[in-house]
Amino acid sequence: MSHCAEIIAVGTEILLGNIVNSDAQTVAQALSELGINVYYNTVVGDNPERLKSAVEIARSRADIIITTGGLGPTFDDLTKQTLAEAFGKKLVLHEEELLKIHRYFEKIGREMTANNEQQAWLPEGCTVLKNDWGTAPGCAFEADGVHVIMLPGPPRECAPMMRERAMPYLRALSDATLVSHEVHIFGMGEGAVENRIRHIAEAMDNPTLAPYAKEGEVLLRVTGRAEDTEHADALTQPVLTMLAEEFSDLIYGVDVPSLADVVVSALRERGLKLATAESCTGGLLSKMVTDLPGASDVFLGGVCAYHNEVKTRLLGVPAEILETDGAVSRVCARAMAKGAAEAIGADVGVSITGIAGPDGGSPEKPVGTVYLSVWKDGAYWDKKLSHQAYRGGVRNMAALHALDLIRRVLASGEE
Repeated sequence: MSHCAEIIAVGTEILLGNIVNSDAQTVAQALSELGINVYYNTVVGDNPERLKSAVEIARSRADIIITTGGLGPTFDDLTKQTLAEAFGKKLVLHEEELLKIHRYFEKIGREMTANNEQQAWLPEGCTVLKNDWGTAPGCAFEADGVHVIMLPGPPRECAPMMRERAMPYLRALSDATLVSHEVHIFGMGEGAVENRIRHIAEAMDNPTLAPYAKEGEVLLRVTGRAEDTEHADALTQPVLTMLAEEFSDLIYGVDVPSLADVVVSALRERGLKLATAESCTGGLLSKMVTDLPGASDVFLGGVCAYHNEVKTRLLGVPAEILETDGAVSRVCARAMAKGAAEAIGADVGVSITGIAGPDGGSPEKPVGTVYLSVWKDGAYWDKKLSHQAYRGGVRNMAALHALDLIRRVLASGEE
């Protein structure tokens, strides 16, 4: 049986744009992994009448309703009360959850105020979704053919609650097992990727193939459905083989966290150390690498050489290159990459130099012109970008392309 879900985010702060609704992304991605359709995503303020109206609409077009937010102790946390009323449920005090809340406040050495007890009142007969990441438990129940799941709003609680509590509950609603694999493509736009696979995806029923555009890349999700994991996975394998043949080295990984993670892993496997030299990206590439735990295994350091004087003094870029070819040039990028590796003592040096805009540039070198270079074992690998985007977009794409260039360099040396 195919299920359809609707997500309702509760919170005036979300409705007014004061905070980003990252919970909706978390929940929607998890539902996609489970093969549950999501056709509507609603945001409603902390108002019981408007929330009740949103729930009535949702129950008319979905058999799963997932709410985020409104489970806390304050007067405007009214999600449980409103949904319980909408589905004819009464709230009852859950003694075990109340004890847990008491113990939490004892542990942190603070007095538990009376309003915190509100979090332990749950719909009668519900499945309690224990919250090991906060005080407000979630809950799930079924009424009139609709499954209702309520999750806390803080992202640090909502994300693990969705993964560890709600997903097992939802899996139990299906008599089939789903297995998904994510194929990551970098270097080709969403339209071009979709054009290549459209005729294949449209003809498929099980497994399914769906493209998703992400920042600087395209993700293809292959999902098989069968009676068990082994058979579901077997359904996906021919599609994965076909995609590998179709997109070749544009695929940087399958079921991997990120491009940066792939590069760090490849450096670690080869026992190589990396150094960076960045101009227009201002250290963004170094940040992407060092955001990963264990990056110190491979990353020695970097130079943020924004001014030409720094390029010359710290990276050894010859003054004549800057005078003749300019800082935004292939030869300067090469000198920066080699200079970073030699100055820091790394096996691999990578550089980025360009014009992020919005000002600057010329007819010969317009805004968005970026040169990348990787130095390794005395050889250079170069790339020129002409990315027409806002300043942040130019910088982000430059850093991602630098990672991809490192990946390709390392792969080219494999036996």
